Amino acid sequence: MATVFFSYSHRDETLRDELEVHLAMLKRQGFIETWHDRRITAGEEFDKAISKNLEEADIILLLVSSDFLASNYCYGIEMQRAMEKHEQRDCHIIPVILRPCDWRSAPFGKFLATPTDGKPITKFPDKDDAFLEVVNAVKATTTRLQPRQDTTPPSKSYGSAVKPQILDIPRSSNLRIRRTWRTSRNKRYKSAFS
Repeated sequence: MATVFFSYSHRDETLRDELEVHLAMLKRQGFIETWHDRRITAGEEFDKAISKNLEEADIILLLVSSDFLASNYCYGIEMQRAMEKHEQRDCHIIPVILRPCDWRSAPFGKFLATPTDGKPITKFPDKDDAFLEVVNAVKATTTRLQPRQDTTPPSKSYGSAVKPQILDIPRSSNLRIRRTWRTSRNKRYKSAFS
């Protein structure tokens, strides 16, 4: 299961919440688990909690807007560390363009952004279409993260002591076996005893 870290400006929290709803099927299917700073509980140290989860992340979603680019914390700390982790091949970065801004001149401007062609989510006639593109990008990334599975069929072991599973469920009453009797057999049976 891949851990997805949301790096975002709090001014974009509504869009982050919508995106997280769209990622629900990937969570249910066990592909991902998500984390953002609103999961920090009372009494936790803010910087330590963010740093710990950022370090453990397999996928970092940069939720890009003008507020994200203007934020010293998002741009100067989270994005910079994400770029370092990416250079060390410790994570995958996916820029998600939320609102129109000058994101192409940022350090992550070299990455393929989502939605397609870096079109901001807020510019889509139906935002659900845009969020679906983001979900598909996350799904494709998680697929690349999974170890390759062996495609050779398992060897058959004959004579193993595996017991067949017997299901103890009630049988339907409408299942009946039709018996047919051969007349010639009945005649032979009767003639033998007559």
